[in-house]
Amino acid sequence: MSDREFTIVRMFDAPRDLVFQAWLDPEQFAEWAGPHGFSTPLEQILIEPWVDGRYEWVNVSDSDASAYPSTGVIREIIAPERLVFAWGDPTGDGSAAASMVTVTFTDTGDGTTTMHFHLHAPGPLSPQDGAEDGWGQSIERLARVLRD
Repeated sequence: MSDREFTIVRMFDAPRDLVFQAWLDPEQFAEWAGPHGFSTPLEQILIEPWVDGRYEWVNVSDSDASAYPSTGVIREIIAPERLVFAWGDPTGDGSAAASMVTVTFTDTGDGTTTMHFHLHAPGPLSPQDGAEDGWGQSIERLARVLRD
């Protein structure tokens, strides 16, 4: 299979700084990261908010407690505009195939933010791997957290 990519665009009724920080603050990240039916325990989140910093968390199934670790390395960080991280390469040295995630945050006025989430995954990956659906559900959860 060839490389695969997708983009999710979401408008939030929240200022850009707040939306950006939700990606870097472990306490906020714990509230929204992971698809429906999963929790992300705070003690299993590591976010080093600098270039070459680690980005790690574990999604835990609420139904059977199975754990799904996610790992990566921050490649670019421009607060509060852009976050780029390798996802799925725990070493960060390119020895494992990693997806590249680019998240941009645009101030759209009146306290709202438009976020573009773009994932580029190297092949071969199955279209049924669930990445797009899982990230989409996480972003839905982020919208709810920012509304509360």
